[in-house]
Amino acid sequence: MITSVANKQVKNIIQLIKKTKERQAQHVFVAEGIRLFEEIPKELIQDVYAAESFFNKKEHTEKLRGIQYETVSDAVFERMSDTKTPQGILCTARQPQYQLEDLLVQKQPHLLILEGIQDPGNLGTMFRTGEGAGVTGIILSGCADLFAPKTVRSTMGSICRVPFYHTDDLSGTLSVLKQKQVRIYAAHLQGTAYYDAYDYRGATAFLIGSEANGLTDQTAAAADIYVKIPMGGQLESLNAAMAAGILMYEVNRQRRNGEGKKTIADMV
Repeated sequence: MITSVANKQVKNIIQLIKKTKERQAQHVFVAEGIRLFEEIPKELIQDVYAAESFFNKKEHTEKLRGIQYETVSDAVFERMSDTKTPQGILCTARQPQYQLEDLLVQKQPHLLILEGIQDPGNLGTMFRTGEGAGVTGIILSGCADLFAPKTVRSTMGSICRVPFYHTDDLSGTLSVLKQKQVRIYAAHLQGTAYYDAYDYRGATAFLIGSEANGLTDQTAAAADIYVKIPMGGQLESLNAAMAAGILMYEVNRQRRNGEGKKTIADMV
């Protein structure tokens, strides 16, 4: 049993939790809690750590049957944990890796493109909502660290099931999508029609900008069309994750029901 915070493995876990650079260098992330541990594909898991009190419940012991793990004293586990109320189990896992082509394997891809999303909770929520809505992939540009502990927790496991692609050249990536006949819609205050006026049954991508500043002018200009979400009261915009959810589920609704509305061709 590990009983010292000076232990090399413990020190590494703490660094992985605290530092993006360390996560990037090792290509791993930390997943903490029973639910996340169960959601991470076993082939991605590297090391598992369980607090000594974790074994007070028989069902917890069953969760580790056939799995190699290290037992850690409760005091040390508390130092390793990134949560206020540790559940007594965490693991390190390899970061999934994808190429842009992996997000386009379906005939009619449904993509979410995120520019400058900095709130870990929003980013994680978009992954979780995206999985529910059936997105085929998420493209990230200048966003918060996807593998930060808070982001990972917010995804509730979707981080291992929704393909994603980091791009340092968003303009170039958008050009590739257009070459693949993907229609790009920007959620934008200058939209002339509401989001439910269009047909998303074909290859579709939505651009969502940062919480504070929205899309950059260059990125917005690359969109095929602007769409807007109706606002009541004195609101000008919605939370980025909420807006993304509304748009993604409109695609889901149309594809389930086999119905759409106007296409871009109809509008010109």
